[in-house]
Amino acid sequence: MSGNTEPGPMGSYITGGEAYERDTQYIEDRIVADPEAVRALPAPPPSKIGAVGYGLTPGAQAWPVEPGRYRLVAAAACPWANRTLIVRRLLGLEDVLSLGRPGPVHDARSWTFDLDPDGRDPVLGSERLQEHYFTRFPGYPRGITVPAIVDVPSGAVVTNDYPQITLDLSTQWREFHRDGAPDLLLGDGFAQMRPVVERVFTEVNNGVYRCGFAGSQEAYDAAYARLWEALDWLEERLATQRFLMGGTISEADVRLFTTLVRFDPVYHGHFKTNRNRLTEMPHLWAYARELFQTPGFGDTVDFVQIKRHYYETHTDINPTRIVPAGPDLAGWLEPHGRERLGGEPFGDGTPPPPVRAEERIAPGHSPLIAG
Repeated sequence: MSGNTEPGPMGSYITGGEAYERDTQYIEDRIVADPEAVRALPAPPPSKIGAVGYGLTPGAQAWPVEPGRYRLVAAAACPWANRTLIVRRLLGLEDVLSLGRPGPVHDARSWTFDLDPDGRDPVLGSERLQEHYFTRFPGYPRGITVPAIVDVPSGAVVTNDYPQITLDLSTQWREFHRDGAPDLLLGDGFAQMRPVVERVFTEVNNGVYRCGFAGSQEAYDAAYARLWEALDWLEERLATQRFLMGGTISEADVRLFTTLVRFDPVYHGHFKTNRNRLTEMPHLWAYARELFQTPGFGDTVDFVQIKRHYYETHTDINPTRIVPAGPDLAGWLEPHGRERLGGEPFGDGTPPPPVRAEERIAPGHSPLIAG
């Protein structure tokens, strides 16, 4: 770890009097199996959840899929980055797409590689993810976000378009999927799950942030009502089916899981989403436990980093930067009983092999790994 563990000035996340609106303008370049073929396809319709079967958005570039060329920079603390960690592992892409892991606490400038020896990423050689944004776009004016994929030879960021990254890992990187990898798009290129994913993103993934970063009581009250309407819908949906789209895991489950796993440790208190704890919603809680216990999901979750990220970074919400001791995480390992609903998590596929040693969660950071 770097000797300098104290972050610089934190960023501001709340605009007084206003509802929270997420900046969804990302670097929309894509890494694809056949760049010429993708360039020839029509541009996708506007979307905040990504698209399958379309070409490039105006101004975007197509980069070729090449094993070993790119590095995924994904902080374990971040729910949007956690999606890419899960999908990369489920599909078995570890040998073709390397992983850089920033620490959980960033400042207003950038995520940093403070967990690595001498505070530098061992492949990229950099201290800050910001360096790779600036290599591609000097003075890049937007947020330095994770996940980001960096072109190792040039050191330039390729994309930080997190909704599209996981879809392209499923479709464009198919040649390099492991034997037994699940079809996370369920064979129809994302079509049947699009309405579900849209609602999950708008009302739940982003909904917790809409509560936490509300700039007025009125904005918070509206955000809170929207979030709980959606969570009640999910509770009802999951009462009769094992996963969001039926009997097997899908991209939709990945996208919901990363919010649910952070709900009680962070969102319930820090973001004031406190009508219920997740543990008080029997179907959602059992569903979340099953996913957590499924290889590829819980073994990417670092609760210590998650809590440090939110409570230490959002100083306009938590100015003391005190990280709460709870909640007790042992319940994540309790039997979930979801087998009664039928289906198999991986369908005709197989679970991924054990996590490689260099990517394991630190002991004590998860109930899966004793401290």
